[in-house]
Amino acid sequence: MSMREVRRRLPFVIPLAAIVVLLAGGALAAIETDTVDGYGEGVWWAVSLASTVGFSGESPQTAGGRIVSGFLMIFGFATLSLITAAVASLLVVEEDVPELEVAPVSEREVLEELQRVRTRLESLEARLARRP
Repeated sequence: MSMREVRRRLPFVIPLAAIVVLLAGGALAAIETDTVDGYGEGVWWAVSLASTVGFSGESPQTAGGRIVSGFLMIFGFATLSLITAAVASLLVVEEDVPELEVAPVSEREVLEELQRVRTRLESLEARLARRP
């Protein structure tokens, strides 16, 4: 995926990340009833995991809580990587592409140019042959 595509998709990535964190916060609140006291604390826990800060308080006690937490950690790394790459690409100046790379040359154009070179070379050889 090119940086141009990453920048183009960034407006969709950020709302998607927010939705995932909100849903995961609800899942953590539902699964980790002994560790998380409610939806608000579940969302706070999800935000801290997705932002790579780590657990805010105790670690998860259930297998489901560990799965959701692991997913949030990986999702947070991936999302923050995309955002960081998009911002960094905005700060990098792209060099102009050389003209030869922009305009593809057809085989016919190459053959015509070679014919012109050949004709000119033959003309030069003929002049040199006439010299004393």
